[in-house]
Amino acid sequence: MTIRRFAIVLTASCLFSLPAWAQQVIASAASPGNVLSVEVQVDGGGKLAYGIKRRGKEIIGLSRLGFNLANARKLDGGFSLRKHTSSEHDSTWEQPWGERQFVRNRYRELRVDVEQKKHDGRQLTVVFRIYDDGIGFRYEFPAQPQLKSVEILDELTEFAVTQPATAWWIPAGELPGLEEEIRKAPLREIGIANTPLTVRLDDGTHIAFHEAALVDYATMWLRKVDGQKLRAMLAPSPSGPAVVRQGAFTTPWRTLQIASDAAGLYMSDLVLNLNEPNKLGDVSWVKPSKFVGVWWQMHLNSGTWNAGPKHAATTANTKKYIDFAAKNGFRGVLVEGWNKGWESDWGHGGADFSFTQPYPDFDLPGLAAYAKSKGVRLIGHHETGANIVAYEKQMDAAYKLYAKLGVDSIKSGYVHEAGTALFTGRDGKPRYGHYDSQEGVRHFQKAVTEAAKYKLSIDTHEPVKDTGVRRTYPNWLTREGARGVEYNAWGNPPNSVDHEAKLVFTRMLSGPMDYTPGVLSLQGADGKVFNSTQAKQLANYVVIYSPIQMAADLPENYEKYPAAFKFIRDVPTDWADTRVVNGVIGKFATIARKDRASPDWYVGAVTDDQGRTLPLALDFLDKGKRYTAEIYRDGDGADYRTARRFDLVVETKTVTAKDVLQLRLAPGGGQAIRLVPQL
Repeated sequence: MTIRRFAIVLTASCLFSLPAWAQQVIASAASPGNVLSVEVQVDGGGKLAYGIKRRGKEIIGLSRLGFNLANARKLDGGFSLRKHTSSEHDSTWEQPWGERQFVRNRYRELRVDVEQKKHDGRQLTVVFRIYDDGIGFRYEFPAQPQLKSVEILDELTEFAVTQPATAWWIPAGELPGLEEEIRKAPLREIGIANTPLTVRLDDGTHIAFHEAALVDYATMWLRKVDGQKLRAMLAPSPSGPAVVRQGAFTTPWRTLQIASDAAGLYMSDLVLNLNEPNKLGDVSWVKPSKFVGVWWQMHLNSGTWNAGPKHAATTANTKKYIDFAAKNGFRGVLVEGWNKGWESDWGHGGADFSFTQPYPDFDLPGLAAYAKSKGVRLIGHHETGANIVAYEKQMDAAYKLYAKLGVDSIKSGYVHEAGTALFTGRDGKPRYGHYDSQEGVRHFQKAVTEAAKYKLSIDTHEPVKDTGVRRTYPNWLTREGARGVEYNAWGNPPNSVDHEAKLVFTRMLSGPMDYTPGVLSLQGADGKVFNSTQAKQLANYVVIYSPIQMAADLPENYEKYPAAFKFIRDVPTDWADTRVVNGVIGKFATIARKDRASPDWYVGAVTDDQGRTLPLALDFLDKGKRYTAEIYRDGDGADYRTARRFDLVVETKTVTAKDVLQLRLAPGGGQAIRLVPQL
């Protein structure tokens, strides 16, 4: 027994040079419900490590903690414990908008203060917040004269997954940024991954690795270094070390959402809870809503962003969209291609964009006034071409102009070449660097905080990934950050048939996504066909969450399919509650959400290329009440691979909380349901 135990510990601790008996537990704590526990250890050389158990079973083996610095000896080794403290927290806070109105924040915190006595007494604190459904930890650097400036080359943070695992992820640092296809492979076979990185262990446990509160710091990627051991990798800076900070500061939280199944991952509020509370005060001016826009026709090649004979952003065309929005209850009209500069090679620079000067055939003040008279708002658009130097010079004037005209939200874009953007470097000179860098993170934060001064909300495309910062700045309504519906227009290739079923348990774990759903024509440019049925397009409004949702198709297609369009008109975008009924990564997902403004519930279910029947227990409904279920389902012969992808059956039935519906989903299909209490 002794020999066996020695071998196991030594394998888990192979990053240390000393034998296992030199390990010493210096602090430990468990979650409030004793589901998860953390141990922090130091070895004979003073190197720090942590491990995680779930219900007494190790899921993260001993994993290294520390930093490599550019301006001082590394923070790795020579540590000794100064003190450790633990505390408990249990509160509930209200989201101004979101997947659920009230969020419980219950955890046990463990603070571990260490110092390097042989290296000028440098100090570091590691803070763990241990929830029943996950763990977040971060480093805190106190103000100390021996380390006034901290220049971080890289973190030594590791995650040693103990069981064989399957992973779903997208590569980090690649050309399309966050718009890679979601991949699946054994964890030991992945390379450099962006987060969220979701894994399923052999025993069925699911873990999603991510980060929270990414502010003034480089984005964390994960690289596989040995077997199933992952190590943090900070996105590079164009100006030297990955991160440079002065004085006292904290890093973002490194997060692990942990659940028995995929559904449990999405139900976790860990990432949101680890962010700071709202700093903007009254945010009643932030308006969740639906919108239409001058957008899809450009992806269909029937219109252009730049001025010319096919220019889409004209006064006359925009008025048609405003009228359509007013008639059908949409609050917003997005207009892309309204401003000067699109005729340039903007995708490789963006230096010619003006964010205050419209093309001559676009009457910005007149259209803003016309929209307001109809009870509609224009949604502004700022495509930067990732030229952040040029954009920041115009940002204040552009925001001021929109605020003056009553345009209260902006879709911003950062289309970039090979993952690079043009920043002002630390030396004050323009430098090309990765948009995931500390400089990139600073810019995206600046865009949101400056917008808040003018009561403007932001929808960021080609963004840095979401890490829950919307809790702190609720005007950061949503962002893209994955392959959206426009890939179906281009068809090179289109989004895979299992795309949405993968998004729910990967990308969507980080926060809202502007997916631009609702293309009822199921057709892209030059006749390219979607991997979807019409019912699935409706279900996406519930399954893929965003507080602002686009009805992306052309108005004439909504007029062609009025029965399906009714659900798009009815479905809200702000929720009082959310329940994940069932789901398997890349196969299917069923989500129920309760409207914040009414007692109605909505359900969306999507599947992959396999037709299936999924049970839907209605026990989330109020007991003793009868509801009318308005059901939008695939027809009996529907199939995404044939012309019958348009087969949609709309039916109603009376149900109660005791009922269990059987949701029949066609291959590539879905189902959408509205549940309305009967009087």
